[in-house]
Amino acid sequence: MDLDEFRALLIRHARPDWTTAIDGVLISRVDRSDPPYLSMSGTVLAVIAQGAKRLALGERVYEYGAGQYLVTSVDLPVTGHFTEATPERPALGFGLKLEPSAVAELLMQAGTGDIPRSGGSAPPGIAVSDAPEPLLDAVVRLLRLLDEPRDREVLAPLVKREILWRLITGEQGGIVRQLGLADSSLSHIARAVRWIRDHYSQPFRVEDVAQLSGMSVSAFHRNFQTVTAMSPIQFQKQIRLQEARLLLATHPNDITGVGRRVGYDNPSQFSREYRRQFGAPPSQDAAGLRRSVRTPAAALP
Repeated sequence: MDLDEFRALLIRHARPDWTTAIDGVLISRVDRSDPPYLSMSGTVLAVIAQGAKRLALGERVYEYGAGQYLVTSVDLPVTGHFTEATPERPALGFGLKLEPSAVAELLMQAGTGDIPRSGGSAPPGIAVSDAPEPLLDAVVRLLRLLDEPRDREVLAPLVKREILWRLITGEQGGIVRQLGLADSSLSHIARAVRWIRDHYSQPFRVEDVAQLSGMSVSAFHRNFQTVTAMSPIQFQKQIRLQEARLLLATHPNDITGVGRRVGYDNPSQFSREYRRQFGAPPSQDAAGLRRSVRTPAAALP
């Protein structure tokens, strides 16, 4: 499919806050390649129309460019940045938030023979593929509705369902399908991820989180590593450091207090791990944080 109309629609409707008149649809326009930054991925479909982006999750690195899409099925701490973006040729992307309830509804309505069967183990939380023409066509038709207020209210939900169906039955359908299955391995790991995020400042035993997830300790370790590319303890550390960085933006002179708030009793350990993650000690990094406003979802296009 020719990407010219896709790019033109994104340029016309891009806003500074990335939002659009269609709920759950976001548009990005980025004019420069900034350094990588840590944020949460959200559960999204991201399609690139121009430029390229690199995303890191633990030791895994994902790169996607024009005509490719990325899906995330769990809200994960990722490091991302655009690698190809200039004022003359900005990076352009489309994002659609993926709602588990919408996936579940489609799965219930579909015939048993219409959807490939998913494996028993949890899939990775992030995947990249070339966008097939039917998916790109549906994305463009959804964006056209931004110019058609009268039709948008009725037709936008229908086109979003079509996009979701293309994902469910496509190359990365296993990831998206498990998002809507209440008893899937992915849903159990997502429950653990939410618990760790909600209690990131507290120490925990992996055995207790495995029990909360309804898994044996060995199955929990294996599936958690597959989905997040990290151990539960490494995941907690990522969340702690990300929250610390957000706090330092408003409390730059309280390094020790911020460290304690996110769970570090040892200031030296906090400073050491912070520097390893962000390339500078907390005091130095805090000075520039207020000048660096980021979108809340690094996986968005």
